[in-house]
Amino acid sequence: MPPATGGRRITWAQVPAEVVASIEELLGSRVVVATSQPGGFSEALAARVRLADGRRAFVKAASSLVAPAVARFHQREIAISQRLPAEAPVPRLLAGYDDGNWVALLFEEIDGALPAQPWRRDEFERVLTAATDLAMALTPSPVDRSILGSPRLGGWLALASEGATSRLQSLSPWAARHLDKLVGLEEQAGQALAGETLLHGDLYPFNIMLSPDRVFFIDWPHAWIGAAHCDVLTLISSAALSGVDPEPFADTHPLTRHLDPNQINVFLAMHAGILIRLATVVGPAVDHNWLGMVIALGQASLRWLQSRLQANPTLA
Repeated sequence: MPPATGGRRITWAQVPAEVVASIEELLGSRVVVATSQPGGFSEALAARVRLADGRRAFVKAASSLVAPAVARFHQREIAISQRLPAEAPVPRLLAGYDDGNWVALLFEEIDGALPAQPWRRDEFERVLTAATDLAMALTPSPVDRSILGSPRLGGWLALASEGATSRLQSLSPWAARHLDKLVGLEEQAGQALAGETLLHGDLYPFNIMLSPDRVFFIDWPHAWIGAAHCDVLTLISSAALSGVDPEPFADTHPLTRHLDPNQINVFLAMHAGILIRLATVVGPAVDHNWLGMVIALGQASLRWLQSRLQANPTLA
């Protein structure tokens, strides 16, 4: 997994005093230590805090004047997190804050760490088991569709209409040669990805926390409702960057082993589509670590899709 530097993050000291005071009031105690967390690509605060009464919490915050997109994501994540059931393996939201400019989320602190990258086999299998539990806990979705954003999937139709063949050729010669096939798979997405499960929508290693006895799935602004297998396929596909062969896991995982092969192909095409298209339209000021991650994840899905189509020519 390409590095997530966190170099654009603000620190606790940069949060206005009146916002700090409001956060402390919601937490019920004064913050005595705030430790900014590495990783991530946004301009938002991400800090573990220790309170005067000894309790701990995790705080995310962003200004809509400085980082409007992040602030909107925080607003959506508050609405989603408030509705997640207690049995779901997610951090508990203690409170949300929104003063019209600053938006903050106050979570219980997870005593854990991100999974090792490259993946360790035991940790990967723990996470896959937890992903099954997550899908079961969130089917049917406890969150209404009106609160959620659109799935961040697809892009081949747009690439075909934009005529971005030269940039696509540089990212994936195979995709450039098979753009019609990728467009055809994207056109099947409505039926192939339909379902009633609340999906995380961004299930990569940097959105997973491992404690000694539990797996937690964090950061929920991109949730959407669809087929239960989609998050697992996102995770398995990204694990290819650790040298993991995704096919045996898809063949055996309880959420994917009984799928029609074309359902997996449609999802891989949709997953790669959004990532590859993003890489073709960004400007020169983009965070290069973010862009490297997007390209690597998109190419991983394309490689898996290519191998599946070559192994089963009737689907090609």
